[in-house]
Amino acid sequence: MDNDERHTLRESHRMARNRLSKEEQAAAAAALSSLITAQDFYQSATKIAFYLAIDGEIDPQPLLSQALAEGKTCFLPIAGQHDEQLLSFAPYDSATELMENQWGIAEPHAPAIAVSPTGFDLVLVPLVAFDRECYRLGMGKGFYDRTFSFKIFNRSRQPLLIGLAHECQLAERLPNENWDVSLDAVVTAEKIYRPDTA
Repeated sequence: MDNDERHTLRESHRMARNRLSKEEQAAAAAALSSLITAQDFYQSATKIAFYLAIDGEIDPQPLLSQALAEGKTCFLPIAGQHDEQLLSFAPYDSATELMENQWGIAEPHAPAIAVSPTGFDLVLVPLVAFDRECYRLGMGKGFYDRTFSFKIFNRSRQPLLIGLAHECQLAERLPNENWDVSLDAVVTAEKIYRPDTA
């Protein structure tokens, strides 16, 4: 898939999720949270990396609030703090101060601590589009693919990478490159997609 095709696919799926009303977004976020909290992979996780939704992404905030209430250790990504091509992570709770980065994404206003990407039990990943094989199309910066590239060579390594999406973000098929990291699953408000059951 060339850059023009990726751009076209990215824009069409961004438009699809942005057409959802506030009520539809809120209902999807609540349903997503209920579905994930019932899963063993969530219940057994103690260290979870979240993201803060922008641009019509499905909002993990209800799930984040639940995880904090349950005493799980939660983190948010910071792009390019220690390495301009990688994500680092900072602890997050309700008192954490946030500030916008260069792309308008809120991040913890604190230095990220040295948590290895392999140190999480679960990483919740935003995406623009996904397919039934659980490949994702992101915003094009490549942060998640580079940060978790070790999973290309050993998919069973920690952490579990779970994409969060609206059902309308499902694509027929996403051609992938050798640097693309496939997700362990993608969860929408309606179902869980896993590559082995595609």
